[in-house]
Order: sequence, then C-alpha cells, then structure tokens
Amino acid sequence: MRNLNNDELLEYLCQGLLTLQTPEECRHFLEDLCTASELQEMSRRLLAARMLMDNHIYTEIASQTGLSTATISRVNRCIKYGNEGYVKVLDRLNRKARR
Repeated sequence: MRNLNNDELLEYLCQGLLTLQTPEECRHFLEDLCTASELQEMSRRLLAARMLMDNHIYTEIASQTGLSTATISRVNRCIKYGNEGYVKVLDRLNRKARR
C-alpha cells in the first residue's frame, strides 16, 4: 500500500467512522482507536461546546469540564468560525433528544 498524505488519512478515518451503525459500535471503535485521556478530552470539548451554545460563561465551563480557558476559547472559535462540526453535531443531538 502506498503512503497516504494527511488529508487521505483523515478521509479514511472519516469513512471508517461512517460505517459504524450503533452507539455501541462507535464506542468500541473509539476505545480501540484512542487512549482514555484522548476520549476524555474530546468528550469534555463537546460538553464545552454545548455549554457555550447555551451561553454559559468560561469560568463555569472550566469548573464543570476541567478544561483550560484557552481550550474553551479554541472550542468557541471553532463554533463561531470553524467548519460547523460542533454546531451540526449538537443540533442533531438536540433534535434527537426532543423526539
């Protein structure tokens, strides 16, 4: 197999994630793929994004998530100026919860 560049590797990962059919499959894959601390960090960032979108203040988010204000600021920049990844995921989770 030829060496893949970073864009191709990310695309391969994304395609792999899209094959997962249940939350359990997703959890198993993520637990195999990532360390416990990486999963915890990503989970905290998603929670921070939800709290930011619900207009919580940085100090409250930092207290509840354990994230630094620098990381919270980065998440906030992604929400405002990024690729809408957080916004799409959180919107879909909210719609699913309302059903």
